[in-house]
Amino acid sequence: MIHHIELYVSDLERSKHFWGWFLEELGYEVYQRWEGGISWKANGAYIVFVQAQGEFLKAGYHRRRVGLNHLAFQAASREQVDEITEQLTRRGYQLLYEDRHPFAGGSGHYALYTEDPDRIKVELVAPC
Repeated sequence: MIHHIELYVSDLERSKHFWGWFLEELGYEVYQRWEGGISWKANGAYIVFVQAQGEFLKAGYHRRRVGLNHLAFQAASREQVDEITEQLTRRGYQLLYEDRHPFAGGSGHYALYTEDPDRIKVELVAPC
């Protein structure tokens, strides 16, 4: 079981804006807050976002480099995927693979794909 995941971000306020509503829609609740970070928790596991310090910002992030490719979350239903897709676009975030949405992962894989403000790919997949 995963205990927690910690991600360093380039702009904590932008990340809180994106991740806050997304995670809360999935049932996460704010768990910890401090000057340089925040976490959300559900089912005993939590996700932490920490403001990266200036000297580490230059390298940036890219999911095709060694390291994290994406985070995938389980939706409650296809309807929840559709609702969150609508909210994403209404909030000005882009869908990835929009031309194949919601079947970009294959005909039996109903999901949305997007990126957070640091371009970390986020997937929300409905149960089969």
